[in-house]
Amino acid sequence: MKIKNIKIGTLVIASIAFMMSSCGNGETTASSGEETITTLAGSISMDGSSTVYPLSEAVAEEYRMVQPKVKVTIGSSGSGAGFKKFARGESDISNASRAIKEKEITACKEGKIEYTELRVALDGIAIVVNKNNSWMETITTAELKSLWEPNSTIVNWSDIRDTWPAEKINLYGPNTAHGTYDFFTEEITGESGASRSDYNAVSDYNVAVQGIASDKNALGYFGLAYFTENQDQLKLIAVDNGQGPIYPSLETVGNGTYTPLARPLYIYLSNNEKSRPEVMNFVNFFLDNAGELSKEVGYIPLSDADYKAAIESVSK
Repeated sequence: MKIKNIKIGTLVIASIAFMMSSCGNGETTASSGEETITTLAGSISMDGSSTVYPLSEAVAEEYRMVQPKVKVTIGSSGSGAGFKKFARGESDISNASRAIKEKEITACKEGKIEYTELRVALDGIAIVVNKNNSWMETITTAELKSLWEPNSTIVNWSDIRDTWPAEKINLYGPNTAHGTYDFFTEEITGESGASRSDYNAVSDYNVAVQGIASDKNALGYFGLAYFTENQDQLKLIAVDNGQGPIYPSLETVGNGTYTPLARPLYIYLSNNEKSRPEVMNFVNFFLDNAGELSKEVGYIPLSDADYKAAIESVSK
């Protein structure tokens, strides 16, 4: 992914010839007398939310162009699984599509991991169906609840609305390791983790995309970016929470009208890694560029003031 006006953050590109010198910490500094470039080396590990993954990968792709000697690896095991690794010190940064839970805070304390929570973008959960679904345009939050709640009796489309077909609904959604699962169940069924279990629970949202795209009777939910990336294969459904049907978009998520399925996205930085210049440089680069790159991958940027405050919190 290439975008214009990438901010270099703490890096300054020299415009004239410079002399090279090596630093004892593995950094290489190039100086022109007025400007300095610091070339870093090392590795950075991220894991966690599949929803945050597209943004983190977009940032990492741009960062690799600026700091090619820093190896950034990104996993997408889900927010819950990511926090488990983070608490064990197995990752430097944890991606999350929800805030950290009390049990995860406790696990971090037990693992002697202190952290800084950083909001990086906003997202809406998309309700999607097959492109050939001709009967469904909207769904209410009450209908979503009756469809996804534990022990739901809904089997066919006609069980939701009698004007819809008497054909079996094939459901797709994230498995229990994903923050999207936690957030969706809390907002729709009223309790985090309270969901019917007879659905296609996926660890990789691309599996859900493929399943829904190939099945006329499929319905599922995941982060808006996955719909944006695959909108030629899927149909987006408007959600009505009593104020009229609203489609998730940059505008409706950003202005708060797409409720209750809009949410902040986070990265969590292990404070144990703040002494490593490559980690701090990458995090600052992330926050410098998350606003522009979030739009590129289908998310909604925070305000400039929010990103500035995040950068300031990292330096503490």
